[in-house]
Amino acid sequence: MGVRGLQGFVARVCPDVCKTVDLREMAEKHRVNHPDFPPVIVVDAMSCVRYWYTPEFWVCGGQWREYLAILEDFINVFMAAGIKLVFYFDGVVEDKKREEWIKRRWNNTKEITRLFQFIKTHRKQPGREMFVLPSALPTFTRYALKSLGQETVCTLQEADFEVAAYGLQHNCIGILGQDSDYLIYNTCPYFSIENLRLDRLVTVMYSREELCHALGISLTHLPLFACLLGNDVVPESLLEGFWHKCLVTSPHKNTSYNRRTKILLAVAHYISKIPCSCSSLKCLEDMLPLRSDKTLLYRGLKSYLLPGQQSPWIPSNVTDFQVLPLQQQSAICQDKEIFQLAKEQHIQSENYSVFNILSNGVIECSNSLEDDCDTEIPGQSLIYRPARQHIYSVLLEPGKGGAYPLVKEWVVYFGNPLKQPELIQPVQPSVPGGTPNLKTLWLAKGPDVEKQRYSTFLACFHLQDEMEELQALEAPVAGFCCLLTYLMMQVSSLSLEDLNAFVALILCLKGKSAAQLAGLQLAEVDSRAVHLGAVLVRGLTTLLMANSACGFPFKMDDLMPWAVFDGKLFQEKYQQSHRGCSVEELLEGNESLYTPFQNLKSFICKVCMAKKRMIQSRPRGNGFNTGREQRDFNPRFQQPRRSHFVSPYHNQMRGFVQRNPQSQGGRPCGGLGHPDRRRFHLPPR
Repeated sequence: MGVRGLQGFVARVCPDVCKTVDLREMAEKHRVNHPDFPPVIVVDAMSCVRYWYTPEFWVCGGQWREYLAILEDFINVFMAAGIKLVFYFDGVVEDKKREEWIKRRWNNTKEITRLFQFIKTHRKQPGREMFVLPSALPTFTRYALKSLGQETVCTLQEADFEVAAYGLQHNCIGILGQDSDYLIYNTCPYFSIENLRLDRLVTVMYSREELCHALGISLTHLPLFACLLGNDVVPESLLEGFWHKCLVTSPHKNTSYNRRTKILLAVAHYISKIPCSCSSLKCLEDMLPLRSDKTLLYRGLKSYLLPGQQSPWIPSNVTDFQVLPLQQQSAICQDKEIFQLAKEQHIQSENYSVFNILSNGVIECSNSLEDDCDTEIPGQSLIYRPARQHIYSVLLEPGKGGAYPLVKEWVVYFGNPLKQPELIQPVQPSVPGGTPNLKTLWLAKGPDVEKQRYSTFLACFHLQDEMEELQALEAPVAGFCCLLTYLMMQVSSLSLEDLNAFVALILCLKGKSAAQLAGLQLAEVDSRAVHLGAVLVRGLTTLLMANSACGFPFKMDDLMPWAVFDGKLFQEKYQQSHRGCSVEELLEGNESLYTPFQNLKSFICKVCMAKKRMIQSRPRGNGFNTGREQRDFNPRFQQPRRSHFVSPYHNQMRGFVQRNPQSQGGRPCGGLGHPDRRRFHLPPR
């Protein structure tokens, strides 16, 4: 979070703090001074993703292949300059940040509500001023960088602390990010991602020394300055009285600065008169209304102490800051070998959420681009909860009496006040032969174990009986098919048109380059397709979690969005499907895709029927002025073939007009009753 207002204060009031630097020159100086150590920049990736995501479209679920290409270009520029990058990602939300995390989730919810109102009114994406990160962007950025060969670290505690510590310990030429806490830590130089000009490798470096000079304090004062302005440890609400006292005696009280700027200057003036000692800190603690916790200031100061550093504010006998992260002190998982392996995979960005569950039984899921006004589609957190419950059961062992430990879920969905975590009961999946333990899934070898991993993974999505058919598919298609089948079973409002759009997406995406996808033009944007795109992308993170828990029956790369999803392409397929385009048009005239299209639909429909889920045609029309002209159809797309599936919904669709007369067009799938149109033609039974 950093210190509120400090970054803007520096830019407006202390311009000398902001120095333009050439990163190539700094790297060259480093090589001269340290010939045995290559220049390294440690990157606070969480504060950079907003600046990395520059594809034109962002509302449709993510332009993932474009984004991957952008990340690759970013890395290549630094590599060409001989600079190594090390990327750090937040791996945990610490308790001290929970209140701030909740506040941000509420703010994001308001932003997303306004976004959907705009899309529904204007049928287009708004400008960048309303930009919201595509769902799960930080998560997939982590795996994208890893797939591009970069050193990627997922933290065990607060990311800014680990970034600052790494920069100091490895003599990095700097930290790249956008977080004012890096002005407070006594570590390597802090570079701005916001001001980075990648073509020239020039950016702004924020000077701590110049900041102290402008404020009239020393480097030693900076951690106290941050605490007395309010940070992750010391809440601002406790400091109003103290600020008022500082403002009364401040030489800047009558200036034209805004109130926050006056407070920053007044606090700096006040503490510049205080001796740097433990007794001074004790006096401050007694003066502030710190409720029952008189150690807040002490803990706030200690949070800025990096390993090996000392502070005059803190007694020397406690300055060696080597506190083990909470996960190691009170882990739910008591198997040391399993716990250690999960921890290593977590740090190296190889698994997803597993370590958080095994260590303290907590998971988080922030906002997605979901339309809270659409009551037909449940919140994605609720859609995937049954799958998560099975994953929890795979990971956690029951205690005495057979009861599983409960998992605390901090997940965002409409109606969840986020006042406390929801306590979720693990539920055993129906794995043939019983659920294997983690030692078997993670450590054992051999074809039988590989089969167990795959069947356990499928059981988390209620697909354990479909193993043979899914294994026959290419891995990315199989993973996507698992997710889509699960979605169709869980969300009763999803229609045959939605299914057609998703299946056409996965088939047409193959072989398309980032440049081709970037060139795809959308006349308009459909808000429901935006919602469904976000739901599907969030589902991919559930696949990652299940894959991690089950010992990686899939390669993680096969479950990434750039392998199976593109937001604009899905918008196109969704709109085509709901306005009744032919299969030929849906599949872009590619005859070779017709049989796979029908076969994938057949598989999903068959599984859903077995679960008593009837997928009905429900064209929503569009209101899009497309002026679509009649086409000459390729007969290949029209002729029934034995290799094509026989629609299990033939009879169901025949009666659809009576069951849903209000649907636009009122036609069942396959053009039944309208032989001249033959939309989504299906072979007769």
